[in-house]
Amino acid sequence: MGTAQALRATSTRFSHAVLLGAFAAIVFYVTRLVPETHGESWTIAAIGFLLLAGTLTSELMSPIGLPHLTGYLIAGIASGPHVLRFLDESTLKSLSPVNTLALSLIALAGGAELDLGALRKGAKGLFWALLVQTCAALVVMTAVFYIARPMIPFARSLTPSAALGVALCWAAISVTRSPSATLGILAQTRASGALATFTLAFVMVSDVVVVILVATVIGVARPLIDPGATFSAGAFVRLGHDLFGSVAIGTALGLVIAAYLRLVNRQMLVVLLLLGFGVTSVLDYLQFDSLLTFMVAGLIVRNMSEQGHKFIGYIEQTATVVYVVFFATAGADLDVPLLRALWPVALLFFASRALTTWAAARTASHLASDPPLLRRWAASGLVSQAGLTLGLTVVVAREFPSIGTPFRALAIATVALNEIFGPVLFKIALDRSRETSREPVASFASMRPPPP
Repeated sequence: MGTAQALRATSTRFSHAVLLGAFAAIVFYVTRLVPETHGESWTIAAIGFLLLAGTLTSELMSPIGLPHLTGYLIAGIASGPHVLRFLDESTLKSLSPVNTLALSLIALAGGAELDLGALRKGAKGLFWALLVQTCAALVVMTAVFYIARPMIPFARSLTPSAALGVALCWAAISVTRSPSATLGILAQTRASGALATFTLAFVMVSDVVVVILVATVIGVARPLIDPGATFSAGAFVRLGHDLFGSVAIGTALGLVIAAYLRLVNRQMLVVLLLLGFGVTSVLDYLQFDSLLTFMVAGLIVRNMSEQGHKFIGYIEQTATVVYVVFFATAGADLDVPLLRALWPVALLFFASRALTTWAAARTASHLASDPPLLRRWAASGLVSQAGLTLGLTVVVAREFPSIGTPFRALAIATVALNEIFGPVLFKIALDRSRETSREPVASFASMRPPPP
């Protein structure tokens, strides 16, 4: 980089820092001296501030190689109720519809990025990775939780059989990954290659596997945790109904989207908003899995029609806004005092899971005869955890109320570490494997029709 370019880059970063400080000072003044502004109108202002703070923070951190998602998370943590208190708990709750929209678009993007032809080519490696990663996580994390139970306040008084049941539930939760973090890094880096393709396919397919796994583990753990309970097949009947219904509705939705893109191809921003808010509400009412439904819809548009490139183009134009709001809100919602209280145990589980993921990835790559690049870096994109994990902890807490609250608290603390460090590891791997695109990515794009 020449001297003039270096000076220009330094000047740009300085202006970003000044702008971020100025807006933070304004928000600080408003939240401290005019507290009655907190309300419905503040929700819109909060979205705007998170967009600005997340974007500027990510730009300031780019020179040291950190992913944009880390900047969004840091901006959210700093703005949240436990640090600068720009956003309080009520404001974060009012942002839940925005997160619903973000998750819907993330699932659509994940499905639309899955190419069945590429999946068939890498089916052997994907099969071994899913098998080895799932089995290794179940065995190792069950053992770690059981051995470490003297360090866990709520597990100390459990009987050996109950502790084993809770350990199995913890291991099942440990199998989850983060589609949102994976897609966020891929959207920033525009990476393409064996590592990017494998990671995206593994993370999206494992979503379906882990939902089935958690339902199975809950059925096995119930008699262990509650001696008066018996194994019931009813949960599997409900699971089959949910999975079949979600896939069926997702297929129909994908065909409708493809037809709309072919016949109308206008006002796609409105269509995406309708999908994110309206369809999700209907799915919640019907008790179907919205993430699986939207993932299948994106898969159908990509692979069963000729409109896939248009659809991906529209989603990419909204990607920056979606990821900034989602991860900045996740950072603001992070329970910093809880993480501070539980950090020794959370760090143990984070390190154990990361090492298990690395060892399982090396083993699976050897069994599948993967290329050297995957043998070295396959584990890097499988560390992150986020919304899916926390959603499944709610299921565990509902099924076992006696340990539900402390179990979820420990999960939140552990997920926080995976959420912070996972994206960094994945971006480093993409950069080192030279799959990151050299083309700059625009911060915000308008909703223009992509080229036919």
